[in-house]
Amino acid sequence: MAKGHRSKIKRERNAVKDTRPSAKLSYARVSVQKACFVLDAIRGKDLETALGIVTYSPRYASSLIKKLLESAAANAENNNGMDRSKLYVEECYANQAPTMKRIHPRAQGRAYRILKRNSHITVVLNER
Repeated sequence: MAKGHRSKIKRERNAVKDTRPSAKLSYARVSVQKACFVLDAIRGKDLETALGIVTYSPRYASSLIKKLLESAAANAENNNGMDRSKLYVEECYANQAPTMKRIHPRAQGRAYRILKRNSHITVVLNER
């Protein structure tokens, strides 16, 4: 078990800053399950291979993830001074965002609920 007071432990944990280049898309209008199909395909691949996969994937989420990959690569080059040819997808994940609830009228005065799901998509790159 960790030693010290809870606030001290949190302070030490938060003092370590993650310097890996990343990009995050919040409130993307795609469900987590559908985004994960594309994310699972690119996880661990080098940047050029991952961009090729998402470019030719027919899924809607692939267009969003392609923009994220390009943004994270630009962050790596401009902010961290990394070499683009050495980059690979270290982490990529989608978390659930707030769901929009809509109503669909049905017969005899009933109403069915439609859940329009959103997600927060994160891509983290690193150098080999």
